[in-house]
Amino acid sequence: MEPINVAASVNRIVDSVELAIKGKRGAIEACVATLLSGGHLLIEDIPGVGKTTLAKSLARALGCSFKRLQFTPDLLPSDVTGTSVFNQKTAEFDFRPGPVFAHVVLADEINRTTPKTQSALLECMEERQVTVDGVTRQLPAPFFVIATQNNLEHAGTYPLPEAQLDRFAARLAVGYPSVDDEIAILKSQRLSGAVDEIQPVMSPETVTQAQEAVRSVYVSDELYGYVLGLVSATRSHPALSLGASPRASLSLLHLAQAVAAMDGRTFVKPDDVKRSAVSALGHRVIVRPEHRIRGVGGAQCVAEAVQRTPVPLEPQK
Repeated sequence: MEPINVAASVNRIVDSVELAIKGKRGAIEACVATLLSGGHLLIEDIPGVGKTTLAKSLARALGCSFKRLQFTPDLLPSDVTGTSVFNQKTAEFDFRPGPVFAHVVLADEINRTTPKTQSALLECMEERQVTVDGVTRQLPAPFFVIATQNNLEHAGTYPLPEAQLDRFAARLAVGYPSVDDEIAILKSQRLSGAVDEIQPVMSPETVTQAQEAVRSVYVSDELYGYVLGLVSATRSHPALSLGASPRASLSLLHLAQAVAAMDGRTFVKPDDVKRSAVSALGHRVIVRPEHRIRGVGGAQCVAEAVQRTPVPLEPQK
């Protein structure tokens, strides 16, 4: 099999998704980087900025199957993973797969369902499998969860526990488009939705191949030390009661590898780690109450840790 050009493939994906998401190339690239790193993405933003459209557009551009889960307070774990139904003709139980059996799964407003249902995603996201009635079934590859939540409305919501947040490789905010971009959105979607115009530029098999190529990106010993230095700095930060976990270290490393591959390089630079640090670690740390009431956030603490951690020399490879 011919080696895949990750940088060229990513450009085709981003160009395709930009047909529906105008002026947000950076957000689209961050989404693709998370996918290529093998992780999952949490999009936290206000309603109506294109969170759902981004997920749909990406799935179409990748040529992957797509399922959407609208999380509500009455959603059950079996509504997520699937359930066994008795077949009277065969006198056996037949498994009916849930929406998680897709390449790209949109968990829309994930914080509007109960912790019991939220936890149904833990095994799916970490081990790429589902266990129902004692039987374990593998999920398709690639498997990418994009979860959204509204950071303004708190009534009727269930904040994600730390164990759930730690399953997300990165957190992203889309933000408002510029005036020119919003005009372009109005014009392009005056008659029909732009998502329908997106054609596949990859296949699930090539996505998996690109993920494998990302894992082969070279990381020097100095860069391993830099990643651990950043994570250790969050664990000793005076404003944080909980620092980043070892799983966070892995996510940061894999995101940095994805960023390097997307830039057309075969090795990771310190800037790749710095660019990925806030999105990979900001949602995984817990700010002490006395600092939180003064408006200090996890992303701010991670940014401070990046500033304090010595940067190694760039590898010459």
